[in-house]
Amino acid sequence: MTSAIEVVHLSFRYGERLALDDVSLSVPRGEIFAFLGPNGGGKTTLFRLLSTLIPMQAGEAHVLGHDVRRDLLAVREAIGVVFQAPSVDKKLTVGENLRHQGWLYGLRGRALATRQQELLGQLGLADRARDRVETLSGGLRRRVEIAKSLLHRPRILLMDEPSTGLDPAARLDLWHYLRRACDEHQMTVALTTHLLEEAEKADHLAILDRGRVAALDTPGNLRASLGGDIITIMAENPAQAASLLQQQFGLKPQVIGQEVRVQASRGHELLTPLTEALGDGMRSIALGKPTLEDVFVQRTGHRFWTENNAAGGDASSPDGPATAEQKRLSDRPKTAID
Repeated sequence: MTSAIEVVHLSFRYGERLALDDVSLSVPRGEIFAFLGPNGGGKTTLFRLLSTLIPMQAGEAHVLGHDVRRDLLAVREAIGVVFQAPSVDKKLTVGENLRHQGWLYGLRGRALATRQQELLGQLGLADRARDRVETLSGGLRRRVEIAKSLLHRPRILLMDEPSTGLDPAARLDLWHYLRRACDEHQMTVALTTHLLEEAEKADHLAILDRGRVAALDTPGNLRASLGGDIITIMAENPAQAASLLQQQFGLKPQVIGQEVRVQASRGHELLTPLTEALGDGMRSIALGKPTLEDVFVQRTGHRFWTENNAAGGDASSPDGPATAEQKRLSDRPKTAID
C-alpha cells in the first residue's frame, strides 16, 4: 500500500449543515500534505475524523491500512497529533510534559529518557528541559507540542493549523523540522492550513471548499493548470466589462464580486488594449502569475476569503473567524496600473 491515508466518499454533518460532502483523496507516504481551505471549508472536521476525535458517519477512511471506523486503537498508535489549541501544561517543565506524554503511551525508564533526549536535541530544546513551558516563546512552545507528538515514533503526524500564533521566523523553523522528520524518518505529515503561502511548501495539497475537494495536486501543477498570466480588473460594471472582453477580445472572463479575472498566455500584451477598451469603466488593472488564490477562485467561483468565512462562517463550524493577517497572507503581489 503506497498511501498513508485513504479517504473514500467521506461525508459528515453537524445537524443540518453538511461539513464534508463526498470527499475522496489519497495522501502519499513520506510527504507533507496540506488540507487548504478558508474557515468552514471542512478541513478541521476532516482532521478530527482522521485523528479519531469524532466518530465516522458516512464513507470510509484508512490510516496505514487501518479502518478509522473499526480499528481506533491501531490508528491512534500509528499517529501523532498536534492540535491547534495548546495541549502542553504551562505549569510543568518541558521535560515533565514529555515524561507525562511518554507514560500515556507506555514508555518508561531508559527507553523514555533516551527518546526524550533525542527529541529535545533535534528540536533545539535540550537547554530548556527544566524550564517551565509558560516561560517559553510561542515558537518554542510549538516545538514542545511537536516533541510530545513524536515521542512514541508515530508514522503519521496530523497537525491542525500548526502555524497558529507563530511569527514568520518560527513558521520557517517549524517547516524545517517537519521536512527533516519526513526525510530522515520517512514520516508522513498531514496538516490543515488557511495560509496560502504555507500550502505552497507542501508536496501535495487538497483545496477544500464548503465540504468538497475543489482541487488536488502539487502546488506547482495546480498553478500551472491555469497557464500564462492572470489579469485582474476592478470595474464599475463587472458584468458589462466581462461581456465586452468576451465579444471584443474572445476572452473567457470570470466575474468575482467587483472583479473581472482573465487568464491569458501573454497577459502583458493585453494590458494596454484592455485599458483602452474599458476606458472610464475600469478602476484598476493588475497582472500577475497564477497563485493558489487564483486556483481557488477558478475552481470555486469565489475568493478565498468571503464575507461569510471572514466573519466566521456557520456558527456550528469548528473553524474560528479569520484574522486580518490571514486575509493579508491570502493576497498575492501584483503589478498594477491604477
